[in-house]
Amino acid sequence: MNNKWKQIVAISAIAGISWLLVQNPYTNHYLIVLKEEAASVSAQKDTLYLEIDNKAIRYEAPPSEAKIDPIWKAVPGYNGLKVDIEASYHAMKKSGKFDEKKLIYKQVSPKTHLSDLDPAPIYRAHPEKPVVSLLVNVAWGNEYLQGMLTTLKKTNVKATFFLEGRWAKNNPMLAKMIAEGGHEIGNHSYSHPDMKTLSSSASKSEIQKTSEVIVAVTEAKEKPKWFAPPSGSYRDETVEIADSLGMGTIMWSVDTIDWQKPSPDVLTNRVLSKIHPGAFILMHPTESSANSLETLIKEMKKKNLHIVTVSEALEETRIVH
Repeated sequence: MNNKWKQIVAISAIAGISWLLVQNPYTNHYLIVLKEEAASVSAQKDTLYLEIDNKAIRYEAPPSEAKIDPIWKAVPGYNGLKVDIEASYHAMKKSGKFDEKKLIYKQVSPKTHLSDLDPAPIYRAHPEKPVVSLLVNVAWGNEYLQGMLTTLKKTNVKATFFLEGRWAKNNPMLAKMIAEGGHEIGNHSYSHPDMKTLSSSASKSEIQKTSEVIVAVTEAKEKPKWFAPPSGSYRDETVEIADSLGMGTIMWSVDTIDWQKPSPDVLTNRVLSKIHPGAFILMHPTESSANSLETLIKEMKKKNLHIVTVSEALEETRIVH
């Protein structure tokens, strides 16, 4: 048999086998099942996708614009949330079921930011942000400062320390110890004057000189971003001067009143009864605060409040649990 006939026979055999497979009722059934399964998977994907799309709005939140509030003065913005439909679908497609815990979000930035506002003091972070910040004003209290730093390290918490310039100049090792602990450092004037009655030139000198000292003793690469007026005393011009020097003015929404030397129980109850999302908590290196600090931190964490620096608290990034 020559090659041509061999090819004809082979082709005929393949054609015959193919015809038998197609006509075989079992083969037909198998193909139908495969098609139905493929259609089912496709329908399931479409249904899940549509379910995510339909339910997304329940989990989304619009951004909050930064604003000047008549009571709270400058209030930072806060990112909104939008569900990423495609990413959420891929996160759920393996199970084929909707699961809100697997939703993937995109953060939506507000149009107006803190930097867009006219200079105004800041008393707290955004009231929907589950954060609090410890503001430690330092002009004295060396004997309690190291204990507070030890507690902060032990509990893995970073605070914002506002240093008086004169204190930082006289205690460079302690100032550097604060910086090396990873804490944020702010400006608390040079000689603790009443900024409300101080002249414009003297106010500028107090703030400017303090920033220079802080940079020198801590070897910081940048000047402080935040200014805390002594005793919370200021006038509008004070805030404007700080702004002209690249600093926001920070106040507080919860006061430990630790200078009155309350017992740890009194101080702790005072703070926890007034704590709120976005709180700025004022304290000093006192025996009362040093002895209350660890309990305060533990109790605030139990309330699902993140303890962060002022800069972190004022960021627009939304915290999603």
